[in-house]
Amino acid sequence: MKQPVLEVGGTHVTAALVDVQASAAPEELIRASLPAQGTAADILERIAAAATRTGAPPHARWGVAVPGPFDYAAGIALFEGVGKFEALFGVDIGTDLRRRIRPEPASLCFLNDADAFGLGEHASGAAAGHARAVCLTLGSGVGSAFLADGTPVNDGPLVPPEGSAHRLTWDGMPLEDTVSRRGIRAAYARAALDGTGPVPDVSTIAARAREGDTVAGTVLERAFHALGRTMAPWLTSFAPTVLVVGGSIATSWEVVEGALRAGLEDAGAPPVRLSPARLPRTAPLLGAARWAAQPAPPGSRGGTPLPL
Repeated sequence: MKQPVLEVGGTHVTAALVDVQASAAPEELIRASLPAQGTAADILERIAAAATRTGAPPHARWGVAVPGPFDYAAGIALFEGVGKFEALFGVDIGTDLRRRIRPEPASLCFLNDADAFGLGEHASGAAAGHARAVCLTLGSGVGSAFLADGTPVNDGPLVPPEGSAHRLTWDGMPLEDTVSRRGIRAAYARAALDGTGPVPDVSTIAARAREGDTVAGTVLERAFHALGRTMAPWLTSFAPTVLVVGGSIATSWEVVEGALRAGLEDAGAPPVRLSPARLPRTAPLLGAARWAAQPAPPGSRGGTPLPL
């Protein structure tokens, strides 16, 4: 039996039926754009329409990967001051989507999108076979999942607050001011454009670095070195055997790996395998499916912490 899942991103929603036993990517992905600044009704209707198109059976339990801030246990959106989906603040997403999806689901099991990514990579990606793994997603921000025996750890002294790397700081500022799409583009604009003119995206900056552009190379090296130094204390405490990096920025792995490793080493982190994600697009769907397929899925980001 296939598990119905949804992945809600900042600009899109993806729906699919996932064969959990096969731990394989779904054969068909249904994607639809989402208006980040739209009304609550418009956003929810588009999510529900994508879900309905999967042809999921009635009374199914859906896995839903969604970014924070979000009350995952209650299914209530807490988006505020994040530049997206703010019309959903305080909305009972679980109840509303159940009414809109056809056939009506029995329940919706929400989990953090970074946790879903980590669970998918642990199921059949770069974290497979590792008792302890840390998975990062680099794009508009820095997402993270700390996994022990395939279970997200979001509390306790061995992980950052809520298991979230985006809660960390670098040089007195939020880490995401340095390691994110906007942070890297801003640094490049300051260094190469004197703060004026069109700013290239990270993929273009990475391409320029590969072609020998020293300014582009320096900007990226500083960003990923900072990431390594910031994550080093948590790799020391959590002791993973692999650090998996996904997200849009990680597609330029050849300009990420060296600086990231140097930052970890300079900050005294223990040796750890570094790997790009093997399932960059489908890991969150696989993770959400495995989460919902459990007999009684625990809460993600705020559920019962795993004993360590």
